[in-house]
Amino acid sequence: MSFSDLISTIDNFIWGWPLIILLFGTHLFMTVRTGFIQKDIFKAIRLSLTRDPDAEGDVSQFGALTTALSSTIGTGNIIGVGTAIALGGPGAVLWMWLTGIFGIATKYAETLIAVKYRVKSENGSMIGGAMYALDRGLHAKWAGILFAVLASVCAFGIGSMVQANAVVSNLTTNIKLPTSSFMFFGHEITVTQLAIGLILSFIVGLVIIGGIRSITNVSEKLVPFMAVFYFIGCLIILVMNRDVLGEAVKTIVTAAFSERAVGGGFIGSTVALACRYGFARGLFSNESGMGSAPLVASAAQTKNPKRQALVSMTGTFWDTVVICLMTGLVLVSCIIKYPSIDGLSGNGGELTSMAFSMIPVIGLPILVLGLITFAFSTILGWYYYGERAAVYLFGEKIIGIYKVLWVSTVFLGSVVELNLVWNIADLLNGLMAVPNIFAVLLLSKVIADETKKYSGSHIEDTDETDLPVLTNSKKGVIG
Repeated sequence: MSFSDLISTIDNFIWGWPLIILLFGTHLFMTVRTGFIQKDIFKAIRLSLTRDPDAEGDVSQFGALTTALSSTIGTGNIIGVGTAIALGGPGAVLWMWLTGIFGIATKYAETLIAVKYRVKSENGSMIGGAMYALDRGLHAKWAGILFAVLASVCAFGIGSMVQANAVVSNLTTNIKLPTSSFMFFGHEITVTQLAIGLILSFIVGLVIIGGIRSITNVSEKLVPFMAVFYFIGCLIILVMNRDVLGEAVKTIVTAAFSERAVGGGFIGSTVALACRYGFARGLFSNESGMGSAPLVASAAQTKNPKRQALVSMTGTFWDTVVICLMTGLVLVSCIIKYPSIDGLSGNGGELTSMAFSMIPVIGLPILVLGLITFAFSTILGWYYYGERAAVYLFGEKIIGIYKVLWVSTVFLGSVVELNLVWNIADLLNGLMAVPNIFAVLLLSKVIADETKKYSGSHIEDTDETDLPVLTNSKKGVIG
């Protein structure tokens, strides 16, 4: 077995039932432990649109939310849903949706402890995340180091190279561009790949050079636009398919609990297959339990940890409960209505492209623009995740080096094949969940106590705990 095959085998195992049981089990446990925090989702949405300008933090609550959404609303919402349906059948949509419903509680929990245990750097900026919850909350520095290593390394793959490659792939596949090629360090690349790679790297560099404030400024403008734009595209298709929507919903629910394959162009969708791919793609899409979103949530201006935790949990709501469900309904209804769309292809990208091509003229442009903006925003969001993890390890002196490496990998991802890189990054991304869930479960009493402490009118109370200043912030824990 080659090294690439070995990594692929381990990756498939990790993202199979072990991670599904760990994450979804935590979702259920934290739902109970927080008193079904999902009931406060509309209050959370309202809070996400307010500001706490007098509170400590670097960016607004909305800015932190949109930056987190910029990395979670991505290709997983489009291609990932298609893959789940192609491999797990229409029932996968229901199981994916349930990961969003219950994952809201885990996103709330991981954000609350990240904000509670955040610190100030010597220059006054906020630093937080799973590594600080593990370090300061559980006194398990080794686990904090493990999480930070996994996050800072996998970010280059899943957040940089893979996303840049997705931008190039979508442009070259859907738009007729020059195809003349030449050799680049042993790889044949086209002039188009080179041009897109250079332009994309330059734009990314311009944004990240300004740090978190620059990233949130872009995210606050880009994320609502791209989400609404894609939502409108989905809505157009659903209106076109309104005559089969009832059948689509019935098919999704029936297939989710069926022990026999569902026909009509769908692959065999037993309960096991539907659960396996619905859970896996849903967990990958919303990142609840991965510990990624709390890295930026820790920089938010917020009166107390619960307020930002409530705001952050709306990310899972928008990502999976709304957008993934819309995509699922679009795909299933299109497969039912249009016999030319093959649900057996096993290719989520092709399935989604065929569905959107049903919109005359503007269908594919909506999809292509959505995929490109989603991928670009993910590059920005994951940069900050990786940088914060690297700062924990090596101190603030690493920031300049990390920026250069990030822009370089954006370019590299634009011009080379990434099968091995994708599998390694996907594996590390899954492993990130282990120390993060370790923190959530062991600090569940703290989470429950903080939830009760700031309930009702006390949600407006300011946390009276003075944030500690990290005197070694320039050196890091191993720098």
